[in-house]
Amino acid sequence: MLRTKIAGLGHYVPERIVKNEELESVMDTTNEWIIERTGIQERRFAKKHEETTTTMGAQAALAAIADAGITKEDVDFIVFATLSPDYYFPGCGVLVQRELGIAAQEVGALDIRNQCSGFIYGLSVADQFIRTGTYKNILLIGAEMHTMGLDFSTRGRAVSVIFGDGAGAVILQPTEEEDQGILTTHLHSNGTHAEELAMMNPGSHGGHHHEDREQFGFGDGDFEPIFLTQKMYSDGLQFPYMNGKHVFKFAVRKFPEVIQEGLEEAGLAPSDIDLLIPHQANLRISQYVQKVLQLRDDQVFNNIQKYGNTTAASIPIALNEARETGKVKRGDLICLAAFGSGFTWGSALLRW
Repeated sequence: MLRTKIAGLGHYVPERIVKNEELESVMDTTNEWIIERTGIQERRFAKKHEETTTTMGAQAALAAIADAGITKEDVDFIVFATLSPDYYFPGCGVLVQRELGIAAQEVGALDIRNQCSGFIYGLSVADQFIRTGTYKNILLIGAEMHTMGLDFSTRGRAVSVIFGDGAGAVILQPTEEEDQGILTTHLHSNGTHAEELAMMNPGSHGGHHHEDREQFGFGDGDFEPIFLTQKMYSDGLQFPYMNGKHVFKFAVRKFPEVIQEGLEEAGLAPSDIDLLIPHQANLRISQYVQKVLQLRDDQVFNNIQKYGNTTAASIPIALNEARETGKVKRGDLICLAAFGSGFTWGSALLRW
């Protein structure tokens, strides 16, 4: 029976390091306030007009391809997860294909828009293709350039201090080894509270989802598909919105649930996990989940302190760093889990 193994990993983070103290100069915040609420000490900012989500994804992809010992031409399918694409459309899948110089291959490219859980969703989709023998070398990328759309003012500090830029990638291949590969993946969503963590404008909804149309800059007239109005600009409605307390409460319930779901299917327990790599949303969330699952410090890997929340890129970046520092070894049971906007969440259990 075929399983899916991670044959290569790579990640890329921009050179510019932005410490909390630098944000103090543009908004009413402090290093202590940010660390207390998020655990973040610094993050990376990409070079505007020089780097994009696609170019960072390509750098991570090249590293993963080299790590897998294959060539760019061996890639037979691309999956690209991001919430910050270069263009409204087309997606980054075809752009990274062009960036890598393999457009002439004309392999399929799939874009995943599941925000923080995008990498897990992409991993699950790719796993099905590998298991059925459809593809042999799938390139899965998670990349984000958050800084192109954040409100760097006191008004937007609750969101803007959290996010950073970066990219991670993996090459997925089939294996017949019984003690290696992806064991389970589980995906969930609940759209009831979609607007509690969202970037609603620009969009074509024209206020359709909102009872209070005027609050969101649409007035009382007939339905109109509007991208941006002056009110949206003045009220900052073109920036991401997050109800932090609501998201935290939901996340700390769903993270352990979906991890337990995978373990139960595999006949395992939390104590069997060699390393849990959660989406790097907030260090406080990771610590809470660790406590619920009764995991030791050495069973959980966090690097949000250095990179902030890189959304779809956070898990592959963390996984590669954990591997590079010797925290991931052959035979280890690795658990990946994510929760984010939508709400969507998921987990993947794999034997390294």
